[in-house]
Amino acid sequence: MSEKTSPFYREVGKEVSVFEKCFENRLPFLLKGPTGTGKSRFVEYMAHKLEKKLLTVACHEETSSTDLVGRYIIEGAQTVWVDGPLTRAVKDGAILYLDEIAEARPDVIVAIHPLTDHRRELYIDKLGETIKAHPDFMLVASFNPGYQKGFKELKPSTKQRFIAHSFGYPNEKLEAEILVKETGIEPGIAKKLVNIGNKIRNLTELGLSETVSTRLLVDAAKLITSGLPKRLSVEVAIVEPLTDDLEVIEALKDLSNLMI
Repeated sequence: MSEKTSPFYREVGKEVSVFEKCFENRLPFLLKGPTGTGKSRFVEYMAHKLEKKLLTVACHEETSSTDLVGRYIIEGAQTVWVDGPLTRAVKDGAILYLDEIAEARPDVIVAIHPLTDHRRELYIDKLGETIKAHPDFMLVASFNPGYQKGFKELKPSTKQRFIAHSFGYPNEKLEAEILVKETGIEPGIAKKLVNIGNKIRNLTELGLSETVSTRLLVDAAKLITSGLPKRLSVEVAIVEPLTDDLEVIEALKDLSNLMI
């Protein structure tokens, strides 16, 4: 793979080494952290670094084991079995990334259990087959701890099947560096955007369900570098996505306008 196509990722802790050792030891890997902290980008980066094919499934409340394992479909006058992304990854030795796994239906967890221990095998009930995972197959999942707490949480018995690593927001210097690298924005403006992000993150009294992610800061930086006024960029890329409460929006706009 060409180095030019490598996704940009700036290591925050020791996550690259941990991931590499998990791949080496055939261990599943769980990324824990809030939205927009670079979890998906990290998995893309590691797949490129390891030169492995990556299959990604964005899980939601309707994601079922059938979606992952496969199903019969009608093709002309025949009924044909089509492998799902999990089965393809198990057979081909790819990395399968289940993004926001806690959102999926419980039968998804049941389907992956035999792949997360010493067995490393997938049972396909509809075919009556058990498939041993390719030596290079790796299962990676992510979830957001505390999101809709008590409703969309992974069971401890499931989490203990994974090697887990927490992802958080980078420190100010590193986050500003990410904005510059990703968007080409001036370092001084990048620093101001990061300061706005950190200020809002500390306003816990607002009761925001999600706070300012690095992704939102990158989006604001992209708008600014493309010519949109700074204050408007912050409003539409950072403030508006956070809340629909008009009073909170106005308060965050006033705060941001003083800082940019």
